[in-house]
Amino acid sequence: MAADTKETITVQLHELTAWELTQKLQQREISAVEAVEACFDRIAAVEDRVKAYLCLTRDQALQQAREVDARRASGEALPATAGVPIAYKDLLCTDGVPTTCASRILANFVPPYDATVVERCSQAGLPMVGKANMDEFAMGSSTENSAFQITANPWDLERVPGGSSGGSAAAVAAGEAFWALGTDTGGSIRQPASLCNLVGMKPTYGRVSRYGVVAYASSLDQVGPLTRDVRDCALLLGLIAGRDQRDSTSAAVPVPDYTEVLGRDVTGLRAGIVRELLYGEGIESDVREAVEAAIKTLDSLGMACEEVSLPHSEYSLPCYYIIAPAECSSNLARYDGVRYGHRTERETTSVYDMFAKTREEGFGDEVKLRIIKGTYVLSAGYYDAYYRKALQVRTLIKRDFEQAFERFDLLICPTSPSVAFRIGEKADDPLAMKLADICTLPINLAGIPAMSVPCGFSGGLPIGMQLMGKPFDEPTLLQVAYAYEQSCDWHRRRPAL
Repeated sequence: MAADTKETITVQLHELTAWELTQKLQQREISAVEAVEACFDRIAAVEDRVKAYLCLTRDQALQQAREVDARRASGEALPATAGVPIAYKDLLCTDGVPTTCASRILANFVPPYDATVVERCSQAGLPMVGKANMDEFAMGSSTENSAFQITANPWDLERVPGGSSGGSAAAVAAGEAFWALGTDTGGSIRQPASLCNLVGMKPTYGRVSRYGVVAYASSLDQVGPLTRDVRDCALLLGLIAGRDQRDSTSAAVPVPDYTEVLGRDVTGLRAGIVRELLYGEGIESDVREAVEAAIKTLDSLGMACEEVSLPHSEYSLPCYYIIAPAECSSNLARYDGVRYGHRTERETTSVYDMFAKTREEGFGDEVKLRIIKGTYVLSAGYYDAYYRKALQVRTLIKRDFEQAFERFDLLICPTSPSVAFRIGEKADDPLAMKLADICTLPINLAGIPAMSVPCGFSGGLPIGMQLMGKPFDEPTLLQVAYAYEQSCDWHRRRPAL
């Protein structure tokens, strides 16, 4: 192939959606190796400014791509998406590749196995581009809490990409990967999707295996896709969803072909507009207006949209910040310098002193803060006053959703109360940082599926609309999201890097 021809293909390739790339691969217009090279050419051009990745796996990706090309050339029947490069958030275990959770305490940790979602993507022939940056142990909303670097938003390099899956979102938005996997504990897929003009889905709790996912809060964590459009989201969700015997919390619910619903008429579907999450305090006027305009579009498509109340949603933030730190306090107790990860080299007087110094050196401030909070609310004398009460409030939040879904097929609100804020802007205001997740937290507490879809811009910065569904009813969300997406062009816009 001539050098000038290859250069032309590369320039076009990094802007394609995953499904567009899939078509070119299947029609032999390009090879999987060329798709991988396009990613790394783009990484060479922009990564020094975006800083989306903590680890790149070029040799491995090229080897995986060569195998796909060879199998395709031999006439072997391959999964439709074989050859489409992918990025993984750096808390998904990858066999032989560092998995740091953006923390010094795991800086040198190399897992001996793949997470189930990584395994399934590998079996589907997706070459791994690398491991994406994140807030340490997924604790944050801006990717500023990484121990190693701060990721920039490709739409404005002085602003955050959101978090905690900010590296995954930035990589896709910048064209450094065709799609990515993140995790969502309180909004960590959907909020970065909103801030980076992507589609991001948090599936129903139990829809996707958590085996090999380094735990933050086990009753809230869920793996999901970050993609450029709704069809990509449906394709990637179909690859990773389904029961896993290695994860007792994964559900034995059949996995449909999520792409089948794309293009179906949405006439007659009922959408509830969540009053507290659209008209409540803290929602920027431009965000509210963009979501209102999107709702009018859905109405014009034949959907019935009217307001609904989730009265206990206002308690989601305090509820979440009791339950999640409690679970993180327990999950992160394993990092003690004995079995794996960082161990202090300072002189110690006892095993307990070694534990303390190891954790002091290895954990960042936000992680330490949440561990302390979690330990406190679980301690004798405070368990009933805080943790048990939070669990009771969680039940009330879940019941609000159940009652709303008796009337509606899905619910609507903004994904993020604001557009991307400047790096460092909220660093000294922890409450303001946590309020960035006020629209997404209730969904994790209820365990239901939700997704963010691009719906506008404010001052050149993306805005996302959040769709919430009944348990395991991801198809309805994808159906509505696709219908909306086809009526506008927000998702086709790319940042000028």
